[in-house]
Amino acid sequence: MKVLFDTNVVLDVLLDREPHAVVAAKLLAFVDRGVLEGVICATTVTTVHYIASKSVGPDAARRHLRELLAMFDVAGVDRGVLDGALGLDFEDFEDAVLHEAARAAGAAAIVTRNAKDFGNAVMPVLDPEELLAAVVASSES
Repeated sequence: MKVLFDTNVVLDVLLDREPHAVVAAKLLAFVDRGVLEGVICATTVTTVHYIASKSVGPDAARRHLRELLAMFDVAGVDRGVLDGALGLDFEDFEDAVLHEAARAAGAAAIVTRNAKDFGNAVMPVLDPEELLAAVVASSES
């Protein structure tokens, strides 16, 4: 299953944000092993670089980004994605951009800790625990 990972899930692992880091790390491990097809939005890459540079320094930030880019596909943000996002009834424009980037990339779902912010989504939006449970259940069947 192709899933777009919201920035907050990626940062949970990078910044070891408890109590979210454990589940997020398991999901990233599924991406690394090919159990999930992971996608991150192009805006996630720039946000992660900015925050990681402040937290762990620019060299470590680049290393983290190289690791992410080795595991994840990148959903582009172009005029079509931005125009689509402007047409959505989302309170947060960044969430609308993520949603439209996920659609354009052919993702089946979005994983985020802020599912309530995606109330008008036209695709499934799962919190990390829900996605983890779904992946585990599918591997057991």
